[in-house]
Amino acid sequence: MAKQRLSKQDWLHAALDALAEGGVAAVAVEPLAQRLGVTRGSFYWHFADRNALLREALEWWELQGTELVIERVNAITDPRQRLRTLLHIAIVEDPTSGLEPALVAHAGDPAVAPALHRVTQRRVAFLAEVYAEIGLPAANARYQAVSAYSAYVGWMQLKRATPSVLPEIANDPDALTHFVEQLVPASTM
Repeated sequence: MAKQRLSKQDWLHAALDALAEGGVAAVAVEPLAQRLGVTRGSFYWHFADRNALLREALEWWELQGTELVIERVNAITDPRQRLRTLLHIAIVEDPTSGLEPALVAHAGDPAVAPALHRVTQRRVAFLAEVYAEIGLPAANARYQAVSAYSAYVGWMQLKRATPSVLPEIANDPDALTHFVEQLVPASTM
């Protein structure tokens, strides 16, 4: 029976899952091939080496988790609703549970650092734009964006690290609604 040929995206997903579970060191060709049920040859069909896989996986995460999400919410004209939707997407539609905290934990890694830097910068800048559209002065919009992004990263870290201690974070829609509403100003400050 012939084995199924894997796509590049299959390898990228597997790399991000491994990164979320075990950090940068877990992104290794042989264990990923075993996880996917294929030989290493499948890997080399798509990538020159492990570093190429890691770089492309992080670029894919950046595109999917930042640029396409921003593009998606930009269609919403009301900035408060745009912010609510953005936060909801970021928390609920997390395709690789635990990836964000794992990336933050490996922020000093030379492969992770540039992507994490670009993503953080882009996300905070976008949040600041939305807060400014809501009516906050530019400096306050930036401070609010940093606070909101910090709260998001903390929520994701707690969701990964302590879901049994804080079940509200793991699966309580009312807690999520409350969290989001805390980050959306009712009126300008």
